Amino acid sequence: SFPAKLWWLVNSPRFRSIHWDARGQGLLIDEQLFVWEVLDPGPGRGSGLAGDGVAGATNIFKTKSFTSFIRQLNLYGFHRVAKRLVVEPRPGPGPEAGGEDGGGSICFVYHFHSPHFCRGRPDLLVHLKRLTKANKAKLAAGLELTDHLPRR
Repeated sequence: SFPAKLWWLVNSPRFRSIHWDARGQGLLIDEQLFVWEVLDPGPGRGSGLAGDGVAGATNIFKTKSFTSFIRQLNLYGFHRVAKRLVVEPRPGPGPEAGGEDGGGSICFVYHFHSPHFCRGRPDLLVHLKRLTKANKAKLAAGLELTDHLPRR
């Protein structure tokens, strides 16, 4: 599911583009690096859940669009806290990094929060439900959202 994949990603040391905020109660996502590392990894930078780095590995979120990824965050109840422009040196390979020698980058860093997504609390993931029209109606009526079966 989306929340489980997101949990795996933010806790994986392989990815520099997404990490916990200082308090462990939100996500910080470097848009340009996230697209490069996760959404559109390209040949030799595969990002399958197996973590094998094999070229052509399955895309984690089945989209190459950062906007679509943000839409998924919103559908699962995440709220954007901030979006800021960051100008800083970024060593290593990657977009705008200047290759192996390092260099500088200008990027947008997004800060997202959900009360059910906190560092060290994987037990809260069960409360992250996709907000469909039906689920929004249930919430408005004060009903509890139930788990749905994954599509085959």
